[in-house]
Amino acid sequence: MQVTETLKDGLKRGYTITVTAAELDAKVTEKLLEAQPEVEIKGFRKGKVPMAMLRKTFGQRVMGDAMQDAIDGAMKGHFDASGDRPAMQPKVEMKNGETWKEGQDVVVEMTYEALPEIPDVDVSKVKLEKLVVKAEDKAVTEALENLAKSAQNFEEKKKGTKAKDGDQVVIDFKGSVDGDYFEGGSGEDYPLVLGSKSFIPGFEDQLVGAKAGDEVKVEVTFPESYGASHLAGKAAVFECTVKAVKGAKAAEIDDELAKKFGAESLEALKGQIAERLEAEYVGAARAVMKRALLDQLDGLVKFDLPPTLVEAEAHQIAHQLWHDENPDHHGHDHGSIEATDEHKKLAERRVRLGLLLAEVGRKEKVEVSDAEMTQAVLNQARQYPGQERAFFEYVQKNPQMQQQLRAPIFEDKVVDLIFAGAKVTEKEVSKDKLQKAVEALDEM
Repeated sequence: MQVTETLKDGLKRGYTITVTAAELDAKVTEKLLEAQPEVEIKGFRKGKVPMAMLRKTFGQRVMGDAMQDAIDGAMKGHFDASGDRPAMQPKVEMKNGETWKEGQDVVVEMTYEALPEIPDVDVSKVKLEKLVVKAEDKAVTEALENLAKSAQNFEEKKKGTKAKDGDQVVIDFKGSVDGDYFEGGSGEDYPLVLGSKSFIPGFEDQLVGAKAGDEVKVEVTFPESYGASHLAGKAAVFECTVKAVKGAKAAEIDDELAKKFGAESLEALKGQIAERLEAEYVGAARAVMKRALLDQLDGLVKFDLPPTLVEAEAHQIAHQLWHDENPDHHGHDHGSIEATDEHKKLAERRVRLGLLLAEVGRKEKVEVSDAEMTQAVLNQARQYPGQERAFFEYVQKNPQMQQQLRAPIFEDKVVDLIFAGAKVTEKEVSKDKLQKAVEALDEM
């Protein structure tokens, strides 16, 4: 088996792999010997079929597998010996594929882009500022007030009061299409909060200004995407009787409110809120510090980038941004989306940082544990209620999905490793200043 270099230009590599006819024949024999104990042919006992008969019967069938094994073995031997790590899957083409006949050498052309040599990073040179925010009384009070609003009840307003957004109207209603009442289109004593958008678009707006005792004809059109196909896109009339108009009243901020949210007392609830707020602040501050770290790393090291990786990343960025700007277009039947110089510049940064973090993790032997992967799958599965088992099975069978879940965990572990070695100073700031720093991340 011979591997001959044909191209070495920057990170581009090219090699010719020659598997001799004798080597291929030996690989076929090896596979036939592996199978021999289980083979049973008429006239021969199981495991006693002569090699000549095996070769005649199954030789052609195992030739393809033997050829692939020989080529894979040659490629592995090359990468082990050279130390090259391909940036993407190598391109492999059989040079004499159309004319090849049994008894001839197999000649394969292999091309790829090698990952570059990535210089070590002296993390002690990295200087970072960690923003620290304490949960102020004002923020805790604001959170308590929001909880009280969420636990609100409604009290009937004075007779003759007109309903407004946020009020609750208690209604009887009956809906019809083309003069015919339809099943499921009626209800009695239904408590509808105006502005909640829980009914068909336009329904609640027509009840704003209504008073208890009013009869209101609400005219709406069912959306084209409505779940019931016999109503989708149809114009409907709902005959509504307003039986009461009620105003929202926030719950009292006391021990009873705390118990509704699982706390023993108001003070205990305040403590829980403060902990939750500070946990949110820590997460936001980490995101700000991570961006600062990546900015510094991007300036600390320079190395050649594999063009195919940059091109693929630039295309992905352009594609994602196009869909962000066209949120109603969910398919991929759009025209070609060209990557701009700005996309390519961003792609170069992402590829450079991705390769750098991957190399730091490799050298430091950073690994994602089974428990961490299981937790990641659980978190993702929650987005598919009732289909968790199917999602688990999908992940188990899909290496690409596994990598998508593993990659951010690996990156965060590497980032934490660098944080530990960097010079980090803490700076106490207000919630507003932290918020501005987070908002600035989206502007970069």
